[in-house]
Amino acid sequence: MPTHDINPRVFWGASAIIAALLLTTIAMPGSADHAFKTAQAWTIDTFGWFYIAAVAVFLVVVLVLGFGPAGKLKLGPDDAEPDFPYLSWLAMLFAAGMGIGLMYFAVAEPIQHYISPPEAKSGTIDAAREAMAITFHHYGVHAWAIYALVGLSLAYFTYRKDLPLTLRSGLSPLLGKRIDGPIGDAIDIFAVCGTVFGVATSLGFGVSQMTAGLAYNYGAPDGTTTKIVVIVLVMGAATLSVLSGADRGIRRLSELNLTVAVLLMLFVLALGPTLFLLRALVQNFGLYLDHFVMRTFTLYAYEPRAWMADWTLFYWAWWIAWSPFVGMFIARISRGRTIREFVTGVLFVPTAFTFLWMTVFGNTAISLDLGPAAGGIADAVQANLSTALFKFLEYLPAAGVTSTLAIMLVAVFFVTSADSGALVIDTLASGGAEDTPRWQRIYWCVLLGVTATLLLLTGGLGALQAATLIAALPFCFIMLMLALGLVRQTNADLAGVTLSNEAPAIGERLKRLIVPARRVDIVRQIERTGAPALRSVYEGLQQQGWGESRLEITEDSAALLLDAEEGRTFIYRLEPRARPLAAYTALEASEARRSKAWFLAAQTHHDIRSRDLTGFTVEQIAGDVLTQLERWRLA
Repeated sequence: MPTHDINPRVFWGASAIIAALLLTTIAMPGSADHAFKTAQAWTIDTFGWFYIAAVAVFLVVVLVLGFGPAGKLKLGPDDAEPDFPYLSWLAMLFAAGMGIGLMYFAVAEPIQHYISPPEAKSGTIDAAREAMAITFHHYGVHAWAIYALVGLSLAYFTYRKDLPLTLRSGLSPLLGKRIDGPIGDAIDIFAVCGTVFGVATSLGFGVSQMTAGLAYNYGAPDGTTTKIVVIVLVMGAATLSVLSGADRGIRRLSELNLTVAVLLMLFVLALGPTLFLLRALVQNFGLYLDHFVMRTFTLYAYEPRAWMADWTLFYWAWWIAWSPFVGMFIARISRGRTIREFVTGVLFVPTAFTFLWMTVFGNTAISLDLGPAAGGIADAVQANLSTALFKFLEYLPAAGVTSTLAIMLVAVFFVTSADSGALVIDTLASGGAEDTPRWQRIYWCVLLGVTATLLLLTGGLGALQAATLIAALPFCFIMLMLALGLVRQTNADLAGVTLSNEAPAIGERLKRLIVPARRVDIVRQIERTGAPALRSVYEGLQQQGWGESRLEITEDSAALLLDAEEGRTFIYRLEPRARPLAAYTALEASEARRSKAWFLAAQTHHDIRSRDLTGFTVEQIAGDVLTQLERWRLA
């Protein structure tokens, strides 16, 4: 892939689809909203069971990869070091993953579950307990497992397998070279469109909360003009940030974000019901663990209720729809970490912070609503979600200062979501290139701002949100394929087997199941692929000055030998070998009469058994040589 250009099929294909959907939504906002929401309701109702089961699978796969044998593998070469300090890394993935959502729903969601719980009686202590357990479930490890799976797949195939930083790369163990064709383009176009619409709808929520806060606290007009001005200012800051790259602008903004968020949280913790909050945090976590398995698989199949579709299924679809964006961004900043470190950092650290955040704001809001507010916060949540946080801060000291701080925090979250989104989209549309022309980054920043503005002006935000959630269904299938490809590749790497671009080898092996290879076929393969592969590795060893190496090629074999300074010798030999075919009659069972199938045997001097490389390409055989050489060097 080019490093300074676009992938024209993805770039223009995605741009055309985005333009078509925007024009449809703007031209027929009412009809589009009704059609998309009807389709969304049908999708969630029909495939809700699939979302629940798939998210459970994602979580299991991520945990097994992180804490199984594959956990020691690095996202990059074995000697790679992380690109970012640990705290900076956590700040960036947290800001991209949950930023605006935590500000928008920290007070609103616990209060909504408290006044309208699925099982407990509304407004009771039982409802308060259930509200926090549900909130923890929606923002816990299930959500981060979705992000972690996509991010881990992208990072592993990009930094360890040297494939482009695009979604298609994660499917290489399953699709082989077909990822470079129309199938791969379609997957990346899908990811670009989903990211643009997902980020745009979140920006719509963010700007609504910012203008509502300005109106609530300072009397500023909460109209269209104010929203447009806010979008222009924030997207201008996002453009400057994305032009400076992930290692400067986005990193610094994310660190600022995390610092301000912690200060605001500590303020509420210190001046709110501190002792109650500490007790509640421990109990909330206990309830979360106690209900973990049950809530993972709860669908209310025996007692159907609309609550499930409105909340848990909606959230799962929303996290899946957002996963190309968040997963891609997390992958881009995670080079050099081990799989275990990645899973621990992505799955548990943000979850722990989120639990603390939701307890501090959610439990304080419920406590105030039961006491001094006398239902005032619940009324504000029902009247306008965008003002819920500011109404809540009124019941704490220095409300003017904290409200201003909250508006600033939403603004910075707004910027980090926008610049992270633009960076991810730019990477996808350029075929995985990280060094792209400045105009491309500006293009995507402007497109995000224009999309959010047009949707706010025409009232199409709800329609686009519904369309994004519908897109989560096909992407859920793609994620299952990513999980399968990742498991297959890590297992192969642990076993020292090469899988990359294996489609030609698979076809050749299927052919040989029907027509067994002859000796002449294997000799021909050694000549055409085996010897060139060994020669390419030999030339590389010569250039790098790796000891005394020599190549021995005869009419029916090829071998590579390397003498190291320690007196150890590496030998890799390719030669034809035969094995008897199955016998189906007593006559065939005699050894002399048994038919034989020939195969290309690859063997190193330290291995007792040979490996069958029949049908492998030059690149695959060279990859196997390098894998065996790495094992020999580390032995």
